Amino acid sequence: MLRFIQEHFAHVLPILLVGIAALAISVERFRALLFVYPLRGSATFFDTIRTMVLTDRIGEALIICDRYRSKPVASVIREGLMRAHQPEAMIEHGLEIAVSEANDRIRARTGFLSTIANVSTLLGLLGTILGLVQSFEAVGNANPSARSALLASGISTAMNATMLGLAVAIPCMMAYSYLMNRTNRLGAELNRAAVRFLDILKSRYIDDAAQMNPNNHASSNHSSANHPPGQHSKAVSSHQYAHQISGQV
Repeated sequence: MLRFIQEHFAHVLPILLVGIAALAISVERFRALLFVYPLRGSATFFDTIRTMVLTDRIGEALIICDRYRSKPVASVIREGLMRAHQPEAMIEHGLEIAVSEANDRIRARTGFLSTIANVSTLLGLLGTILGLVQSFEAVGNANPSARSALLASGISTAMNATMLGLAVAIPCMMAYSYLMNRTNRLGAELNRAAVRFLDILKSRYIDDAAQMNPNNHASSNHSSANHPPGQHSKAVSSHQYAHQISGQV
C-alpha cells in the first residue's frame, strides 16, 4: 500500500485529504459528545435548581448554570431562569430558542462524516477507472510479451485505489452512526430538561398561590387577581410544551 501511494500519489492525494478531514472531525465530535456536552450528575443539578427556584433564589440558580456554560442543558435552564418572571408564553418561547441553539451545537459537523464517506468511495472508484484506462492504453501500445505484466499492474492500481477509498469510508460511516446516536440522546435530554424546568416553575406558581390563599376557599379568578405583577397563576402546560419541542427537533 505504501508503494502504491508513493507511485500514484496524485491519485490518492484527494482520498488522503478527506481522510485527514474525517479524522479531525471525528476526534473533535467524540470529545464534545462524550466529555464536553453531557452533564454529569444531572439529578443533583436539577434538585439544586428546584430548591433555589422554589425559595425564590433565582440569582443563585443563575450562578450555578454559569459554572456549566459548556453544557447545553445548563444553557437551556439558564435561559428559562432569565425569563422566570415573564409570562408563560415568553418562557416557552425562550426555551424553544435555547433548545434550538443547543441542538445546533450538538449536531454541528457530524453530518460531514457521512458526506466524506460517500466522497471517499467515489474517489476510490475514480482511481479505479483511471487505473483501468491507463492499463488498457498501455496494453494496446505494448509488445505482446509485455501486455500481461502491464495489464496486471493496471488492475492492481485500480484495486488499490478502491481499497483505499473504502478504508476511509468504512470508519467514517461507523463513526457517523455512533455520533448520531449520541447526538439524538443529547437532544432528548435537552427536551426533558426544558420540560423539567417548566414543571419546577409550575410548582413555584402553585406554592405562591397556596401561600396567598391558605384556606383554598377563594376562586381561581380571585387568586389570579392577587398575584404580584410579573407572576401568573396559570399552570405551565409542560406536556403540551414537550410535544412542541419534540416537533421542532
